[in-house]
Amino acid sequence: MAKMQVRRVGIFSYAKISAVITSAFGLIFGVIYGLIVIIFGAAMLAGGGRDTGAAGAGGIVVGLLIMIGFPIFYGILGFIFGALWALVYNVASGFVGGIELELEPVADGYAAPPSPQWGAQQSQPGQQQQYPY
Repeated sequence: MAKMQVRRVGIFSYAKISAVITSAFGLIFGVIYGLIVIIFGAAMLAGGGRDTGAAGAGGIVVGLLIMIGFPIFYGILGFIFGALWALVYNVASGFVGGIELELEPVADGYAAPPSPQWGAQQSQPGQQQQYPY
């Protein structure tokens, strides 16, 4: 087993990954909260009454906006805080060292692909092929 240490983290790289992950959570939470708001908005529409129609339709629109807005909002915050986290990690790892990882090969059965076998009719890279006429 080889011990390795993560000494630095790419700030922009980590921020992008963090944004994608938090956007996924934002999508999940946005759908849940959006559906709750839509259900209450539809209940207000079905409830009748003179002033509940506009409020019910507004609830449906707000629910749809939540479903769209949460992933975007979470993604932006994930990018910002991911970049800050990577920056703080890089500074801290300069003082106390990075995170240590123990790595080992994934599987013994894996081997690199064989090198190409050049036949008599194939040309080597950089050579021109001669065609008999």
